[in-house]
Amino acid sequence: MTERSERSEKHRELPPLRRNFRFQMLWIGAAASELGTTLTWVAFPLLILSITGSAAVAGLVSACRITTNLLISLPAGAWVDRWDRRRIAITAEAVRFLTLAALTVAIMAGHAALWQIVLVAVANGAADSFFSPARAAAIRAVVAPEQLPEAYAQEEARGHAASLAGPPLGGFLFGLGRAFPFLVDALTYLISLVCVVLARVPRRPEGATEQRKTGIRADVMEAAGWLWRQTGLRAGLAFSLVANLIANALLLPVIVMVGARGGDPTATGVVLAGLGLGGLLGATLAAKIGRLLPPGKLMLVVVGFFALAICATTLPFGPYWPVVPLFLAMVAVPALNVVLRVLVARLVPDAMMGRLVSLFTMASMGLTPVGPLLGGLLAEYAGGAGALVVLGGLLAAGCAVASVNPTLRGLDVPPDDDAEPGSAAPESAPDSAGPDSAAAPDAGRTDAGADGSGADDSGRSAAPVPAELGRESVGER
Repeated sequence: MTERSERSEKHRELPPLRRNFRFQMLWIGAAASELGTTLTWVAFPLLILSITGSAAVAGLVSACRITTNLLISLPAGAWVDRWDRRRIAITAEAVRFLTLAALTVAIMAGHAALWQIVLVAVANGAADSFFSPARAAAIRAVVAPEQLPEAYAQEEARGHAASLAGPPLGGFLFGLGRAFPFLVDALTYLISLVCVVLARVPRRPEGATEQRKTGIRADVMEAAGWLWRQTGLRAGLAFSLVANLIANALLLPVIVMVGARGGDPTATGVVLAGLGLGGLLGATLAAKIGRLLPPGKLMLVVVGFFALAICATTLPFGPYWPVVPLFLAMVAVPALNVVLRVLVARLVPDAMMGRLVSLFTMASMGLTPVGPLLGGLLAEYAGGAGALVVLGGLLAAGCAVASVNPTLRGLDVPPDDDAEPGSAAPESAPDSAGPDSAAAPDAGRTDAGADGSGADDSGRSAAPVPAELGRESVGER
């Protein structure tokens, strides 16, 4: 029997992912906390409006949270790579539970003030910066490499289901009482904390026997240097920066266009629900769609189709028409996200995982706070339909420019039985996923040599380009 056939035989002996207790605990905890977060997407602005009466202040508080997350993400990623990851995850969830619980008590007592809301937003943004890379590293550690696509598809389904159910439920709970959505959100963080404890998140990267002796700045620069040497990755990250900017600018133009066509708030809700429904269906088809093309080409096709769908929403077929192209556009997005997450998990060294997850977030989502402002300005001066044509055209132009980059087109996923050099086997996986099966293929592997560049001889990028179209993806939440 050949070595490959022996390895395939061992792979067939893997238990199904549903029996991976540690991953399922992480998933259940994240599902609960993400539902709680989507509840407060609606409840936080409503609470601020009830206190201040100012929509501008509500937007400012949201910007404070996002900005805090982005500013802290780089040092947080470095700390995740050097500290106890289990303790970081537990502490982050404890901070979020306590801050939401304190705000709930203040609301019930009738003493909620704007400074308290800002403090909670900043604290949660900071906690997100630590929890997201710690959880990303934990998933890779507890799931066998060949089961990562299935695991990330399950992650995608969780996110889209929460974004579909959370906002209307949050509005309903706020109508029952201003404190209810925040109480539920606090309880979901408590559930997540318990699940993290039960999942026994690995404390340190595999093979790390002692604390790093370099400084935080040196750690960040080491990861940035690794990332900078990936020429294709730099082009891909620039592409994803444009894609995420456009995706986060769509909300206001869609709302304005539906209203201009005579649609009421119900019609607007139905149209926006198309994004969540498309993503939920796409999560079930992610494995099949992800096998159609290599990741680089898949990214170009998915984003290009998304750009065409944005333009198609402006066709004069009534207020409900946009739900059709938005639904279709989102079907392929989960497959792209799954493939790119698998690339991260297989090709990024475990000891550098926290820093690179944070760097990917910064590089691909850095312009996210500008998206709503851009969409609002275009909708005001060009109308909803005009704004969507401009946004779709910009995204299509960006896709055309990115398509001429051969290193982006050459991104590919290594086979199931291969992984990035130096990456660890999941602690819950059998021996077949151990170090002996962790050599990346020649076609797309990183070079773990002295220069640490992570690039192969052909200059092909060996790392993913995060793209979370249609969702505000700042960190894991």
